[in-house]
Amino acid sequence: MAYTLNTTVGEILDDTHALEVLEKHAPGISKNPMLGMARGFTLKQIVSMPQAKDMGVTEEMVEKVLAEINARK
Repeated sequence: MAYTLNTTVGEILDDTHALEVLEKHAPGISKNPMLGMARGFTLKQIVSMPQAKDMGVTEEMVEKVLAEINARK
């Protein structure tokens, strides 16, 4: 099954391949202690948060990462 914006952060973290791609685009993200609290959030929910916008994370950026993850599955 392909990952989408409705995929949870936990699903990405639990997939070694997906996590590798995520780390490629955001080095060190898997070590961020705040990430554990976001496991139940969908990627769409994360993108809509002001903190994500402040960090420059956009829906388009997440879609590109998801496309790379899905292409390598």
